[in-house]
Amino acid sequence: MANILSTAEIKDWRPYPSTADGVPPLGRARQRMEQAGQWFDWQMLGRRMAVGCVALEITQRCNLDCTYCYLSESSEALKDIPIEEVLRRIDLIHTHYGAGTDVQVTGGDPTLRQRDELVAIIRYIKARGMRSSLFTNGIKASRELLAELCAAGLEDVAFHVDMTQQRTGYHSEIELNALRAEYIERARGLPLSVLFNTTVFPGNLHEIPAVAQFFVRHADGVRLASFQSGSDTGRGVDRSRAAIDAAAVMHALRQGARADLNFNVASAGHTACNSYAYGLVINGKMHDFLNHPALVQEVLHASAHLPMHRANNRRLFATAAAFLARHPRLLGRIALRFARLAWRERGDLWRARGRVQKLSFFVHNFMDASALERERCAACAFMVMTPAGPLSMCVHNAKRDDYLLVATPVLRENKLRFFNPATGALQDRLPEKIAVTLNRKNARGRAKPEAADTRRAA
Repeated sequence: MANILSTAEIKDWRPYPSTADGVPPLGRARQRMEQAGQWFDWQMLGRRMAVGCVALEITQRCNLDCTYCYLSESSEALKDIPIEEVLRRIDLIHTHYGAGTDVQVTGGDPTLRQRDELVAIIRYIKARGMRSSLFTNGIKASRELLAELCAAGLEDVAFHVDMTQQRTGYHSEIELNALRAEYIERARGLPLSVLFNTTVFPGNLHEIPAVAQFFVRHADGVRLASFQSGSDTGRGVDRSRAAIDAAAVMHALRQGARADLNFNVASAGHTACNSYAYGLVINGKMHDFLNHPALVQEVLHASAHLPMHRANNRRLFATAAAFLARHPRLLGRIALRFARLAWRERGDLWRARGRVQKLSFFVHNFMDASALERERCAACAFMVMTPAGPLSMCVHNAKRDDYLLVATPVLRENKLRFFNPATGALQDRLPEKIAVTLNRKNARGRAKPEAADTRRAA
């Protein structure tokens, strides 16, 4: 068990340092992959991207209470951090990873944040040259709000929908497909890429093939469907992992897609953490697009520098066309593959009137808080921005109160003050203690007992 971080090691695990050493973000990512033994021909971290994404938690409040919730018991009692601190953390993301970074605006549920502040946050991410994604359960993500956020620069919306949320009136993942369809229509026509997140646990694994088939049928409105196995971390009350692992999830997705999807051609971060499959959908049938590893990896290497305009298909097509025009050999090989696929599926292409959609499946294998593997944490591609810098998402979830139950310095009107997360007050002096009273009533109707959790301010 030497590879598992001890409680003391988790507590001492620090956010990644800044790029003050002069090594560019991409180079630092490559160094981490090499040190972790994860530098392969199919590795995108350090080649195409400096980080997979960075989570920016702008609230700890949520209007659902998932049985696999990663938030801490104190989260619901905390006030939203000041907008100045949110903007400072956006600057930190830019300092660490640069322009083009994917920023997940999340929480809690970010739509519970004051609306004008949410819009300002999205606008600031755009102004810093980074891409923003709204991660939400969708309850308050109205079309009007999504349209306003698009105008501010939002590029992706990721809806989290699954049975761990225990939404009233839904008794299965198949029934929840109606809600997924509603969310797809809510975003249709907006300049947004639509993503979905699904937690896989013993109670819904048997329905994952049906969920995958739903996304295949709705590939015209969904760009990516992400699935993560439920992990034992946070305040959730039903977190037994049982036999659910990444391999079981991928098997269920292949069943639902009715295609032998290859999840091992491209990787971002540690191969034990993230698996990715990319397909083309023709007349409701999915075809693996990554079934030629050598060609995929050659394209990955040659196009690593290209910006991918995911929310704008015209710009994406123009970028890809210009790239292929400069690489006629690759163009010929790709054209040959498409020609073979078109001939083989000519009947479906005719019935689909030549329309071809693309759809990606992503499988996350998050770790239990008590079983964090050292190498996987070191090679993490998904970070959370803390007040002190980016931290592996799994490590952060295992010790999030260390970053939440502390006073935050805030410069307002040229005066340094301290934000107390328990009261929401800006204080002239650093509080000696942060006292939080817990009284959370969860979605199952059971009131949690009150308890005072007192932590010394850092």
